[in-house]
Amino acid sequence: MASEGGHGPQTTGEYIQHHLQNLQVCKDTSGEWVWNHCAGNPMTINVDSMFWSVLLGMVFVWLFWGAARKTSAKKPSRFQAFVEIIVDFVDSSVKDTFHGKSSLIAPLGLTIFIWVFLMNLMDLVPVDWIPELAKLAGVEYMKVVPTTDVNVTFGMSIAVFVLIIFYTIKNKGVTGFIGDLTLHPIAPPLKGPGIIAAPFIIAFNFILESVALLAKPVSLSLRLFGNMFAGELIFILIAIMFSQHIIIGAMGGVLHLGWAAFHVLIVTLQAFIFMMLTIVYLSLASESH
Repeated sequence: MASEGGHGPQTTGEYIQHHLQNLQVCKDTSGEWVWNHCAGNPMTINVDSMFWSVLLGMVFVWLFWGAARKTSAKKPSRFQAFVEIIVDFVDSSVKDTFHGKSSLIAPLGLTIFIWVFLMNLMDLVPVDWIPELAKLAGVEYMKVVPTTDVNVTFGMSIAVFVLIIFYTIKNKGVTGFIGDLTLHPIAPPLKGPGIIAAPFIIAFNFILESVALLAKPVSLSLRLFGNMFAGELIFILIAIMFSQHIIIGAMGGVLHLGWAAFHVLIVTLQAFIFMMLTIVYLSLASESH
């Protein structure tokens, strides 16, 4: 493993750190844009995460738009049949899970599932291929799996959180939203001597329900990030063992392919879980108790 500056081989720690470092840009204290010197700057932009997530989103739109444009009832192509299977699967999942009325949920579920799947799928690209090509082009860092960036997963979960608030207020009104936060899970007494304890019960409910509400986007983002980050790290460790001859010959390829085959299940499962939890949360926001 060559060092970043070409001065001898990288240590294992340097190799791992290099592969886990995003391509970053930010403004320094003088107001100038700088690259890869953004530690502690909250306004840092992870350029590679944004590039790959937008690119893969465009790939999704292009593929499904092409399938829709070339739809044929008489002689459907294999790709059309594949797309129809995915659409039917997502549609049935939404019908079984979402109990409200909205024309947005099924398209949202499909978008989340395919987009997250494509971002996760980049984890199967050998860890050195794209970073080495980027280095030849003068780009020092390049992370190609957007879902291993907690900023990306938090960004998606925050969008879901906004939708949760929107659907709650839309279906229950502002008073219903406040009621969900203050009148559950313990119903405060509204008459009799027990009314003295009502403010304390309402405060307790508010704290409990606020934590539960905020936990939804946090758990949604960290679950996806944690699983994909761990998968990427294992691929990096396999590459290190192969480069240092800890595993040799065909053994390295078998180990890599074996983990990749297992990781396909993780990639798909995490996309499905993110989609289903989003549908469940929006369904809960649309229901009245």
